[in-house]
Amino acid sequence: MKLVCGLGNPGARYANTRHNVGFLIGDQVAARLGSSFDRNRFRSLAASARCGRETVLLLKPQTYMNRSGEAIGPAMHFFQLAADELLVVHDDADLPPGAIRLKVGGGTAGHKGLISIQENLGSADFCRLRYGVGRAADPRIDLADFVLEELSVADRRFHEERFALAADAVLKWLTDGVAAAMNQFNGLA
Repeated sequence: MKLVCGLGNPGARYANTRHNVGFLIGDQVAARLGSSFDRNRFRSLAASARCGRETVLLLKPQTYMNRSGEAIGPAMHFFQLAADELLVVHDDADLPPGAIRLKVGGGTAGHKGLISIQENLGSADFCRLRYGVGRAADPRIDLADFVLEELSVADRRFHEERFALAADAVLKWLTDGVAAAMNQFNGLA
């Protein structure tokens, strides 16, 4: 079994923001696997699917970003999953918009969702799909305000194409593992 968790914040206020790219990519993955987020489980919207021979649980934690670990930790414990059976999909302001990078382990770069997950799991050794959202052109704009700002129509159109590529990367991780997914997707801007 594998667990894929897209990070974001619940509610209409945050639905179309940079901070919710994990939710938006998760929606594409679920649709491609013929599933939908139709139930509540582990304080998350949940979808179950099969990908090849792999059973997959997709989660969109409803705990708010900064407490994502409170949803993911219990799911990992319940299914007795190892850290490498978890893929967390999240926004990353240190990558240019639309860039995709997969990695295993590492620091949090101050991302409070990742901090919460690491605290709840007691480990940083889980897989991550970092999706670039960049930073505001004006350095006076606070990062929190920027990632919580609603995407413009043009930005949304740009990101939709990149979300499809990120969903491809998730599916590659599910079928062929993190090394194969990194080899195929990490060089793409």
